[in-house]
Amino acid sequence: MAILKLDNVLKTYGDFVAVRNVSFEVPQGSIFGLLGPNGAGKTSLIRIITTITQADAGHVYFNNEKLNSRHPEIIGYMPEERGLYKKMKVGEHLLYLAQLKGLSAAEAKREINHWLEKFAIQDWWNKKVEELSKGMQQKIQFIATIVHKPKLLILDEPFSGLDPLNANLIKDEIQELNRQGTGVIFSTHRMEQVEEICKEIVLINKGENVLQGAVKDIKNRFKENLFRIDFEGTLPENLPGYIEIVRQSANSITVKMQEEKASNTLLRYLLDKGLFIHAFNEILPSLNEIFIKQVSN
Repeated sequence: MAILKLDNVLKTYGDFVAVRNVSFEVPQGSIFGLLGPNGAGKTSLIRIITTITQADAGHVYFNNEKLNSRHPEIIGYMPEERGLYKKMKVGEHLLYLAQLKGLSAAEAKREINHWLEKFAIQDWWNKKVEELSKGMQQKIQFIATIVHKPKLLILDEPFSGLDPLNANLIKDEIQELNRQGTGVIFSTHRMEQVEEICKEIVLINKGENVLQGAVKDIKNRFKENLFRIDFEGTLPENLPGYIEIVRQSANSITVKMQEEKASNTLLRYLLDKGLFIHAFNEILPSLNEIFIKQVSN
């Protein structure tokens, strides 16, 4: 079951087509990557999903209902550009934003205190936002995004400005929220982060779908039958004809298989020739390599 479904969504600004017949589904309880280069149409899609703007054509469904004005109360959106009022105090600001999402003052204060305590920043309540560093402001924006316990969380570059320790802290909380049933849309240009936490992705370019599916399936789809072999011994001069050596060093070779299932045959051949094999690994393309290839094409 999908928590969010887009069906042939179109969005134009005058003569410019920002989103052209985009369709995808975000499975319930998944961490879903929304990817694309600058200007691809990601922000236009997010603005439609959060009801800031409306699609010119197509349909958007949230929890099997047509997207409507009530749904933003159970959606959390953390934009890349911070939307905090710098002159407000942290506690007052969080109370204000939480009540905009439908929480009572008492509920909001209880949830805010829970998160401030969890992040060990209880003493920030009376600090002005402008007194905080970029990373500290990012923590406050994250709390504002999840304080109302949304069913769908949309995160645009959530680790921007965070040091590695705090990035891991926020990442752990995102994964914990996901384990509790919150769907997550994760938008970033950092493909290594996508590989680490996303189960499925959609890649948008020039307003159109160019690639979508499970990360594991996509990487397998673009593999080139490359294998790296680390060994001890002397490599035979005449290797089987079904392989091509791509790279070679003293105790390692990277080969390309001409036959998809020849890896076991090659391993047996090398062992028969007296080589001691330390490692025999298939090399799958990274999402970054796939991203560049698809966008360039």
